[in-house]
Amino acid sequence: MHSSHLFVPARPLSREDGKTLALAALGGALEFYDFVIFVFFTAVLSRLFFPPDMPEWLGQLQTFGIFAAGYLFRPLGGIVMAHFGDKFGRKRMFTLSVGLMAVPTLLIGLLPTYGTLGYGAPLLLLLMRIMQGIAIGGEIPGAWVFVSEHVPYRRVGLACSLLETGLTAGILLGSLVATLVTRSLSPDDVQAWGWRLPFLLGGVFGLVIVYLRRWLRETPVFEEIRQLKQISAMPIRDVVRHFRADVVVSVIAAWMLTACMVVVLLMTPTLLGKLYHVPLVAALQANTAATIGLCVSVVIAGIACDRFGAARVAGLGTPLLVASVYGLYIGVAHDPTLVLPLYALAGFFAGVIGIVPIVMIQSFPASVRFTGLSLCYNLAYAVVGGLTPLVIPALAQVTPLAPAHYVTLACVVGAVAIVMQARGRA
Repeated sequence: MHSSHLFVPARPLSREDGKTLALAALGGALEFYDFVIFVFFTAVLSRLFFPPDMPEWLGQLQTFGIFAAGYLFRPLGGIVMAHFGDKFGRKRMFTLSVGLMAVPTLLIGLLPTYGTLGYGAPLLLLLMRIMQGIAIGGEIPGAWVFVSEHVPYRRVGLACSLLETGLTAGILLGSLVATLVTRSLSPDDVQAWGWRLPFLLGGVFGLVIVYLRRWLRETPVFEEIRQLKQISAMPIRDVVRHFRADVVVSVIAAWMLTACMVVVLLMTPTLLGKLYHVPLVAALQANTAATIGLCVSVVIAGIACDRFGAARVAGLGTPLLVASVYGLYIGVAHDPTLVLPLYALAGFFAGVIGIVPIVMIQSFPASVRFTGLSLCYNLAYAVVGGLTPLVIPALAQVTPLAPAHYVTLACVVGAVAIVMQARGRA
C-alpha cells in the first residue's frame, strides 16, 4: 500500500475497477437526479401540498423551505454514515446511501396530497426530503472514498472525476426528464398525475442500483487497515484533534466546488434573465451546453491532477475560470445573443473543480478518510449551499457582477490554500 495514507499501489486499471466506477457514477447520477427533480416541480408541489387558499408565493416559499431541509440534514447524514463507514467498512454505507435516497423518492411519487390528507401531506413531504438529505450527505463523500480506495494510486484523479461527471449528468438528466414531462403533458395532467412520474422513475432505478451494488467488494484499503488494526475508535475526534490544518484546506476547497456548482450551474440561468433579460429558454439551452462542458473538463482536470498534481492544475485552471465567468457576465451585458458560447466556456473552465475531491482524499489517512471528507464537504455545502442562493441575488442588486466576484473569491482562496498545502508537504 502507498505510504501511511494507504492507497492501492500503481497497476493498470482492471475490469473490476471499471465495474466499480460505473456503479459508483450511476448511483451518484441517480442521487443528484432524485435530489434536483424536486426543484423543477416546486410550483406544482406548492399547489398540491399546501392549502388552496394560501397565497402562491407563500406556498412556493414553504416548498423551497422543504427543499432547503434536504441541505440542512446533509451534515448529519454525512457524519453518521462516515463514522460507520470508517469503523465497519465502506461498502455497507455505499449501498445504504443509495437505498436511503431511492425509497423516499419513490414514496414522494406515491404521497397523498393536501386535498386527501390535509396538513399530514406537507409533513410527510418534509420527512421524505430529510431522508434524501441524509442519504446525499453520505453518498458523495462515500463514493469518492470508495472509488479512490479501489483504483491504483495514480488513477485516483481519473476515478473521482468520472464520479463527478456522473453527479453532473444526474442534474442534466433531472432537467431533461422534467422538460419531457412538462412538454408532453398538458398542465392539468402534470398537476393531476404527471408530476409523480419523475419521482417514481428515480425511485425504481435507485432500487435497481441498490441490488447491483450488492456485488461490489469492500475496498482493499479498508481490508488492509482492518488487518493492521488501524481502525479509529472515534474518527470524528481524531479528525478534529490531529488534522485541523487539513480540515481548513478541505473546507475551503469544498467551498470552491460549491460556489461553482451553485452559482455557475444552478443560479446563472435565473440571474441572466433578471440582470440582462436573457430569455429563459436561451439561458437553459446555454446552461445545458455549460453542463456538458463541465462533464468533459472535470475528467481532463482529474487526469491532469494524476499527472501533474493538484496545485499545478489549480494554478493554471483558476485564472481561466475567473476570466471565463467575468467574460460571461460582462459579455452578455453587452450582447445577450452571446450567451451560448460564453456560458459553455464558463462551464468548461469550471471543470477545475475536478481537483477538489483529490485534494480532500489526500488530506486524510485511510483510518479517518470517510469522516474527514464527509465533515468538510457537508460543512461547506450546508453553509455555502444554504446561504449562497440568498446572498447572491441581494448582492446582484448592488452590482450585476456580484456572481462573478463571488466565484472569483471562492476559487482564488481555494487555489491559494491548495498550493500552500502542497508546498507544506513538499
